[in-house]
Amino acid sequence: MSIRPVIETRTARPTLEGAGVKLHRAFGFQDPSELDPFLLFDDFRNERPEDYMRGFPWHPHRGIETITYVLAGTVEHGDSLGNTGRLGSGDVQWMTAGSGIMHQEMPQGNAKGQMHGFQLWANLPSHLKMTTPRYQDVKGADISEIVDDDGTRVRVIVGEFWGKKGPVDGIAAEPQYLDIFVPAGVKKTFKIDTYRRAFAYVFEGSGRFADASRPTGVLLEKEVMGQEVHMRDLSGDRTLIRFGTGEEVTVQAGDEGIRFLLISGAPIEEPVAWHGPIVMNTKAELMQAMADLRNGTFIRPA
Repeated sequence: MSIRPVIETRTARPTLEGAGVKLHRAFGFQDPSELDPFLLFDDFRNERPEDYMRGFPWHPHRGIETITYVLAGTVEHGDSLGNTGRLGSGDVQWMTAGSGIMHQEMPQGNAKGQMHGFQLWANLPSHLKMTTPRYQDVKGADISEIVDDDGTRVRVIVGEFWGKKGPVDGIAAEPQYLDIFVPAGVKKTFKIDTYRRAFAYVFEGSGRFADASRPTGVLLEKEVMGQEVHMRDLSGDRTLIRFGTGEEVTVQAGDEGIRFLLISGAPIEEPVAWHGPIVMNTKAELMQAMADLRNGTFIRPA
């Protein structure tokens, strides 16, 4: 088996989104080929209601799918098709925007005022850009959690893993989306399809990921600067790890254990024309979407 090399790490950057929600963005609005089929990943985590209560008022989407995963607090949502609902702790929503949808997402904290969740954008291939919009809302209780003998816990949100299948299906990118906790001091290996792009996002604890540039068991981050290769231990919160090709990812948990998302998907490898929440294949299609917004034809009849 081949270990996927760590080709880049970065810390999610603070940014403002929606009506003034403070969040951290791990990637997005840069090179869409970098993690194709994924376009954007946000970590919205706050303990001050004033940092998130203004939420994400009505806005459009076309040509993408979004997955929202809530860990603490709730998110109330509504859309132009008349759908409404609330995501609570542990719940997941996958929205296929397809031909176009207007929606809003309004976060509310828990009893302690805490709010924490993630949103991932996945691209749609050209033949599905104008597909009929749909939602998949999944309660946390319906998501399989696997507990291994060493205490490792894996929630299978999308895809198949260790004999369990996630409840979200029919996603164009055919992703695997796992929420993983590895206990303190435990070393664990996770297999990933060789042909998928993959990244991990560390949001609790710390640890080290094996790098294929060193022998198995030497767990280091590789950072290329000019012609020099520098090595240093990897640890820390809100850290994105981007992997190269290979068949597995190995992690060594730190003193407090490590919790991270491990996400992979098959690249689409098509041209991307992107403006805000609308992602098409050509500039002409993007301009048509803008014209549809102006003339009131953005929402197509079912």
